[in-house]
Amino acid sequence: MITPVNPDDYIITRRRKKYKFAKFHNATNCYELDEWTPRPVDVVEVGAGTGLFALELAARHPDWQIVAVDVKADRLQKGAYAALGCGITNISFIRARADQIDQLFAPHSLSAIWLTFADPFPRQRSAGRRMSHPTFLATYARLLGPSGQLCLKHDNLDFFHWSLEQLVASAWRITELSFDLHQSTLADDYKILTTYETRWLSEGRTTYCVVARPPQLDAPEITQ
Repeated sequence: MITPVNPDDYIITRRRKKYKFAKFHNATNCYELDEWTPRPVDVVEVGAGTGLFALELAARHPDWQIVAVDVKADRLQKGAYAALGCGITNISFIRARADQIDQLFAPHSLSAIWLTFADPFPRQRSAGRRMSHPTFLATYARLLGPSGQLCLKHDNLDFFHWSLEQLVASAWRITELSFDLHQSTLADDYKILTTYETRWLSEGRTTYCVVARPPQLDAPEITQ
């Protein structure tokens, strides 16, 4: 049973943010890293923000178990309470960093990992923090199952080009690619809008999308 948290217990100066962190803790579908217990999961959105993209996936696919991961609980609580309000139970929200996801899920257990509009960290010295960096790609490869795939959406063309280069250099196999997602024939699930994407499209920006499979999934089986 969750013990309710008083917002004033948080050492945060902005009162509005205090209440959002408390709401996250008090929601039954929200977890801190050390509160999460292993369970079957199909799809994970890393850097999920408000979690509304993952929530729409959960609504469309009630037979999938979905997890939205983000380091900012004050954002995740929005999707969490929307899920509770709609009675959608096949989604969970976890506050954790992207480099901690291998502590949350079993190796080769996920069907899909979504990266939606991750921070591009444009300075070269910050390249290691980009969520499509080879270090992260290696983690995703360990977590994806036999038919698993990585799905990436972004509006920053430089970051998108860089991400494509990392996928190719790391021997991932690209299965879907669009430089204008919402004018493409890709499946509707890819076109689910995130909170920020809705705004960016209204400003005339373009969404780029790539879907790829990790290299070991395409390696031929070795027989003795």
